[in-house]
Amino acid sequence: MHATTFESYFHNLLAARASNDEVAAPATIDSLAESLSEYLPEIGVDIVVRAHGFAQEAHAGQTRRTGHSYITHPLAVASILSEMHMDEQSVAAAVLHDVLEDTGATKEALAAEFGGEVAHIVDGVSKLGQMFKTHEQAQAENFQKMAIAMANDLRVILVKLADRLHNMRTIGVMPLDKRRRISRETLDFYAPIANRLGMHNLCTELEELGFEALYPLRADRLRRAVDTARRTRHKALMDEITRSFETALERDGIEAQVRGREKTLYSIYKKMKTQRKPFGDIVDVFGVRIIVDQVDDCYRTLGVAHNLYKPVAGRFKDYVAIPKANGYQSLHTSLIGMRGVTMEVQIRTREMDAVADHGIAGHRLYKSGDASLTNRARASRWIDGVLDLQRRAGDPQEFIESLKTDLFPDEVYVFSPKGDIFELPRGACPVDFAYSVHTDIGNHCVACRVDRTLAPLSQQLDSGQTVDIITSPDARPSPAWLTFAVSGRARSAIRQALKAQHRSESIALGRRLLNRSLENADASIKDFDFRRLRKVFSEFGVRKLDEVLAGIGTGNLMAYAVAQRLLSADNPDYEAVDINKGGPVAIRGGEGLVISCGRCCGPVPGDAVIGHVTPERGLVVHLDTCQNMESVRRRTPNQIIPVRWTDPISGEFETMLMLTVSRRKGVLAEIAASVNQTDAGISNIRVDERNAELSSVTVDLSVSNREQLDRVRQRLLAIPAVQSVRRLVG
Repeated sequence: MHATTFESYFHNLLAARASNDEVAAPATIDSLAESLSEYLPEIGVDIVVRAHGFAQEAHAGQTRRTGHSYITHPLAVASILSEMHMDEQSVAAAVLHDVLEDTGATKEALAAEFGGEVAHIVDGVSKLGQMFKTHEQAQAENFQKMAIAMANDLRVILVKLADRLHNMRTIGVMPLDKRRRISRETLDFYAPIANRLGMHNLCTELEELGFEALYPLRADRLRRAVDTARRTRHKALMDEITRSFETALERDGIEAQVRGREKTLYSIYKKMKTQRKPFGDIVDVFGVRIIVDQVDDCYRTLGVAHNLYKPVAGRFKDYVAIPKANGYQSLHTSLIGMRGVTMEVQIRTREMDAVADHGIAGHRLYKSGDASLTNRARASRWIDGVLDLQRRAGDPQEFIESLKTDLFPDEVYVFSPKGDIFELPRGACPVDFAYSVHTDIGNHCVACRVDRTLAPLSQQLDSGQTVDIITSPDARPSPAWLTFAVSGRARSAIRQALKAQHRSESIALGRRLLNRSLENADASIKDFDFRRLRKVFSEFGVRKLDEVLAGIGTGNLMAYAVAQRLLSADNPDYEAVDINKGGPVAIRGGEGLVISCGRCCGPVPGDAVIGHVTPERGLVVHLDTCQNMESVRRRTPNQIIPVRWTDPISGEFETMLMLTVSRRKGVLAEIAASVNQTDAGISNIRVDERNAELSSVTVDLSVSNREQLDRVRQRLLAIPAVQSVRRLVG
């Protein structure tokens, strides 16, 4: 049978299963009320019953694709929350969660009938009622709204997750294209959010349902392979390992519950993809979970486990002393068990187990005030971080990109010099750490010490390291940081700082260029009353002077054209003069983002240079002899601006040398050593074979001025194998 036929068959099977599931167990208000009465007072149950009546009337006449009355969906969502023992406001909001989007009900009516809390949760869960160009844009806007709502009330995200879970349980009735889109969205966002909030059970079910709906054929083949393995040797071996743990723990007087764990289909699939391992290598890794009463028992049990089976070096993690960002606590160790099988052992208390399974909702299933407050505080901190990403993002798509980055599965834990613990994503560097401490620390970071030793800002951090950030009030973020910073918070803050920096530098450069153009008319910016000249601004598509200056600085407006128009508008009798003959613009070096050096010719201080105003890039400095400028001089001479180097000048400047060398062993090492002796830097070396005897070597250099470049050339020419050295100038 063809692959697409298989795929269609399994999609149809999924649709039938979803329909049958809802037929078999439709949600009812009576069953919900009975479940709620087990832990809520009568007045709380009454609120939910009244919410059901309101929703049933609002959704009257609406049906689901299965043919059932629409009210069965919000009742099912409410039932999921009742299993978590959520409060009456959450459950009532779940019953009402679609009335704002799908009926004529208003938020004001909900607030009047059920209170402001319920109305706020429902509004936070509801989608935006606007039309968007693309589904991606709509989804990004929805996540932004949800981030704002859940920052004020964590229950918003719990209702949304329960809503998504029931939709995934019945996704088989959806058209194939919608099924795939919703499943991908679930795996990309909702399951990771559930994991980030520590809700393991909900996360696992979302992943399994999403995997099965998105890849039904792959899921079916994996399920068959797992069932075959379970029937052969895995079940007997797991039972034997479990009994050995129970016997050893009983012998040491530790009361514990030992459970064997089987990996989920989606976790097997992810490991097969990321680790490029065959199925057999994945399922041979068993899991054992040991539940004890006290924290002290966790560490005693760890000793028993290590005495019973040989531990794997480097595979022990203590999440009890240092919990994960989502509040998860457990001891993890990997052991070589019977018949050489590797297994992961998790050791935790009953309270930790409840939190691990249910996250921020776990405190209602296991009574512990301190633990619940700590876990909810962690979730609140993360959601505050999401809200911060939302505020900083330039647009919804940038927010979604940052959110994806922030939904990382693993963390590293590093310390500040004062001993405070900071949770960072895997692969984080000192720049990520600096921004996690405070945005101002990140924006003014210049260097760092890792474990008291100076280290590059791009170095990846490992758990347990101590990081000390060195700052300077004059420092600014570098665009290069975006190539190695990984946390959503850091990347978003860097982008925002660079935008602000780019704008301020554009305004400053635009002011210099406009004043230069006005000089020949014996005028300056200060001479104009810009309130009287607002009409001129509108001609250039701007409203304020700063916008005019920024446009000039970025090269989107020509200074001479703006100056000519301002002069003529300010004085009707103005006689045009050549205002493009002002003095040269001074280049200090290190101006930032709107003054740069052309890569084609690599000018350095001491060279004769000219400037070229380029849209979006600002002022680009070139050698006066750069070949690329010849055509610009002919086509648009007004875009050529005289520039000069200031004295003194600071910074490093990139340029290129072309060497012709005899082919022999060790010549590249000699070239690198000679450059290093002049304190210049090498960013890249490229070698092209010309013939059997000669090679062309291109060296990308960093030098401070023309004198240092001349010293480099002299050093290189002193190498016997180097026959010639010339500069690449476009």
